[in-house]
Amino acid sequence: MPETAVGGQDPNGRDGLVECRPVGRVIGGRSVVEDDDWGLESAVIRLDGSRFGPEALFGLEDFSHLEIVYHFDRVAPEKIQTGARHPRGNTDWPLVGIFAQRGKNRPNRLGVSRCRLVKVDGLDIHVTGLDAVDSTPVLDIKPYMAEFGPIGETVQPSWSVELMRDYY
Repeated sequence: MPETAVGGQDPNGRDGLVECRPVGRVIGGRSVVEDDDWGLESAVIRLDGSRFGPEALFGLEDFSHLEIVYHFDRVAPEKIQTGARHPRGNTDWPLVGIFAQRGKNRPNRLGVSRCRLVKVDGLDIHVTGLDAVDSTPVLDIKPYMAEFGPIGETVQPSWSVELMRDYY
């Protein structure tokens, strides 16, 4: 696998930038960013009809859950964090690096969520439990397959269990 110089060009002379266009947007659900109680939220992911037809979703309805990659577009560039912080600003929890937590103020402002698929209707994907707000750009949609879940036992610190207690 070719190495890419950090902050520079890759071996093929490209500038290292990645271009990503939304495949759709979140419609409905919450309009305000909040940390907890996402489990009952219902929303629609509407595909961009200028790029996709309903055939892009053929077979998706055979899955119960989806993985959604989206852009935290409401995070201002000056709010992006690259070092360590207390999750949710709670000093009862340890100082941990941005890559040891799932906060929205990430360097590339990418969110990943697993949600339940309710139904597919044309270019609309109806879901529950998606932790993205109304009009959020959706970058990718994948069916969740158990075989892509963790291999072996999962381990996580107690602060993260406490943080996630009321998330869904």
